[in-house]
Amino acid sequence: MKFSRRMFTLLAALAITGTAQAQQAQQARQAPLQLGVGLFQPDKEKNDATYKPLADYLASQLQRPVQLRTVDSWEGLAKSLANGETDMALMGPWGYVLANHEAGAEVVSTILYDGKPEYFAIIVTHPKSGINTLADLKGKTFAFGDKGSTSGYLIPRHHFMTLGINPDTYFSKVLYTKHQAIETQVTQGLLDAGADYNRNRNAMIEQGLIKAEQSKIIWQSAPLPNDAFAVSKTLAADKAFVARLQQALAGVGAALKSQPRLLPANYTGFVTRDNTFYKPIRDAGLATGNLRAK
Repeated sequence: MKFSRRMFTLLAALAITGTAQAQQAQQARQAPLQLGVGLFQPDKEKNDATYKPLADYLASQLQRPVQLRTVDSWEGLAKSLANGETDMALMGPWGYVLANHEAGAEVVSTILYDGKPEYFAIIVTHPKSGINTLADLKGKTFAFGDKGSTSGYLIPRHHFMTLGINPDTYFSKVLYTKHQAIETQVTQGLLDAGADYNRNRNAMIEQGLIKAEQSKIIWQSAPLPNDAFAVSKTLAADKAFVARLQQALAGVGAALKSQPRLLPANYTGFVTRDNTFYKPIRDAGLATGNLRAK
């Protein structure tokens, strides 16, 4: 069988194109993955130091560079995953639901705290405030977390809504600030009450940042899904990568025995979970109007 010069030219062009595509695919596989984390610690420097071991561990397991990015708000982290600034993110449940709803991000695993994949939203006050129930909060000062926070904003706001309470008129003043600031200001008597989550309060007490006797819980939510480890829509489509990532995250629990700094104190690993685990958060978002039904 004889080939014309035109056929040889075509085959050569296809070979070059195939090589170029293969090179591009290889470069994409070797490009650093951007891992975004929320500001779980009091400042960015401490946050970076806390989560750098996890980034390094994932890089070794995935055989691909992983660069850590601390994003200082839950809402900002959700946006960064949605707009491609981050490829993967360890993020609060509400932030994950936002990123999933708006940009197709997908959870691959849920972090474990003391072996559990769930936690609680709480409302705290000072024991000497005279506040014992949510009804006592009327006319008081109150702080939510930022609007990307599950326990600091979405869940308590949804609960207030079910009670017929409009925070904008029920309280004398409403603030939006960071979880650590809420706990600190409540214990100092600078703020009547605020929304937080049990893990943060416990950690601040253990670290000596607040005193237990100056903090009182007056409301606790039903169990909520812990922070999500999510990937962008683009990475979620790569099922082989997702499987490797889930396997790497599932191995963190065992790795903690020899590398205790992989996660902060009391965090004990990850468990594979999918989008259905975060349905309670999605339902609250829809009920409050923070999510629009599709």
